[in-house]
Amino acid sequence: MSFSHRVVIAVFPDVDLLDVTGPAEVFALANEEIDGGIAGRAGYRVRLAGPVAGAVRTSAGVRLLADLAFDEVGDDVDTLLVPGAVEVTDDGPVALIDPDVVAWVKETAPHARRVASVCVGAHVLAAAGLLDGKTATTHWSTAAQLAAEHPAVAVDPDPIFLRTDCGRLWTGAGISACLDLALALVAEDLGEEVALAVARQLVMYLKRQGGQSQFSVPLSRPASARRDIDALRLWIADHLDQDLSVEVLAARMRLSERHFARVFKQETGAGPAAYVEAARVEVARRLLETTDDPLDRVAGTAGLGSAETLHRAFRRQLATTPAAYRRRFRTRTH
Repeated sequence: MSFSHRVVIAVFPDVDLLDVTGPAEVFALANEEIDGGIAGRAGYRVRLAGPVAGAVRTSAGVRLLADLAFDEVGDDVDTLLVPGAVEVTDDGPVALIDPDVVAWVKETAPHARRVASVCVGAHVLAAAGLLDGKTATTHWSTAAQLAAEHPAVAVDPDPIFLRTDCGRLWTGAGISACLDLALALVAEDLGEEVALAVARQLVMYLKRQGGQSQFSVPLSRPASARRDIDALRLWIADHLDQDLSVEVLAARMRLSERHFARVFKQETGAGPAAYVEAARVEVARRLLETTDDPLDRVAGTAGLGSAETLHRAFRRQLATTPAAYRRRFRTRTH
């Protein structure tokens, strides 16, 4: 496989482990997908860079091995990924800023095609002056700190991730949102098909879009204890524009409607009809965030039929209207 995307992830003492390994796993799975023939495009070469090459102790106590020292990275960087580190105090989490990391990011960022922060890594980008005059997000627990220390940054603590500066700068929210941000980078590089294939490998029900709130993702339910139910959930996601009535789903599972409805609710926490509606609203949210399609088209693509049905579903699921949601979360690249 050829590699055209050199991803450099900064690592340093007390860095959050998932901030590093989560995106790295997404890029590795994307390589597997394109190597398997989904898309004949060049993949990712991920390198960890630290103050010195060698072992780096993370906040979890697990040690990572930096492939390169900062001064060995050079100018050949496609994506610079900057994770964060926090200290838990009596007043809550506080983002830690290492001046040496900030200096290196400030020097390296101009040579990268794009720069992305994960979780409280946004504090590093802000300290390097990369976020001045821009809107950025971070983990909700340190958003107030980011706003107070960097008044030139417009801090929005709600979205999962944001892209600004014509798509060159990305900031992501905390913890598992690192996967969503990395999937969005894959989608930009290799297409939605590859990104969705990776999401399935990660058993992420749907690839969440950046405008979605850190606090309101209706389909972020854990995997079921039954593999047949999980398989059905994936099938539902791929057939949202088709008839997904209880009758159809029960027949697919070869169960009576009554037994199917009981098992499905037990495994997913929602009845089949409510689950399908939530899945369709999730797709509608993505379209409202990323396109200017009229509401009738959004409703049809999401399997909701009409704008009226779309309105009712949004009221039930999100307590808002599609138009209001679009105004709040429409993703812009500048």
